Amino acid sequence: MPRAGLDKDPRDVAAMFDGVARRYDLTNTVLSFGQDRWWRRCTRAAVAARAGERVLDLAAGTAVSTIELTHAGAWCVAADFSLGMLRAGRHRGVPLVGADALALPFADGVFDAVTISFGLRNVADPDAALAELARVTRSGGRLVVCEFSIPTWRVFRTVYLEYLMRALPALARGVSSNPEAYVYLAESIRVWPDQRTLAGRVAAAGWTDVQWRDLTGGIVALHRAIKPAPSRPQCTQAA
Repeated sequence: MPRAGLDKDPRDVAAMFDGVARRYDLTNTVLSFGQDRWWRRCTRAAVAARAGERVLDLAAGTAVSTIELTHAGAWCVAADFSLGMLRAGRHRGVPLVGADALALPFADGVFDAVTISFGLRNVADPDAALAELARVTRSGGRLVVCEFSIPTWRVFRTVYLEYLMRALPALARGVSSNPEAYVYLAESIRVWPDQRTLAGRVAAAGWTDVQWRDLTGGIVALHRAIKPAPSRPQCTQAA
């Protein structure tokens, strides 16, 4: 079965997720000890979607996260570049779109909120993806990034990294249809930037009011930001 490398070649990453699609949701629940459900609820609360709003759930996988976002009555679309993952989520009854995070097939400013959960880390150019998400979001719209991060307590961080690099791949062999994919998962988490560094990159991509909240001791962090209104040109009197 295929696994991606840390160069994040889009074809390799898509093929890898196609290979884990069948048991992806079950594997995530087992490997996170059920925390994935709480992380989705926290993401929904951070997005704060309202009835009638349009929400993009990028890297939505099987759309289990998209369903969570629809609870307040918002219209939500699940987008992913793994067609295998989208096929595995067809029964969920939300719009599904095959999409590249670096070239989204949507017009400028069409979404009230955009979110990406555990997917930004898998994009070849995360900064370009953050800018592309800003492009399709209206002024004043919201971004929420839910991603693995760095535990804030040193002792817990040591234990977590040991689990990540040793126990997680071993557990994956018992539940995943492609255990090698979870070796990549562990490696990609280990080299991912910490909370403050990611916040700086979100801001550099054109978002403002960037804040984050640690979940499960910093294993996961929720970053939230706002798309600013376009600056108006200054008018000067002609000489």
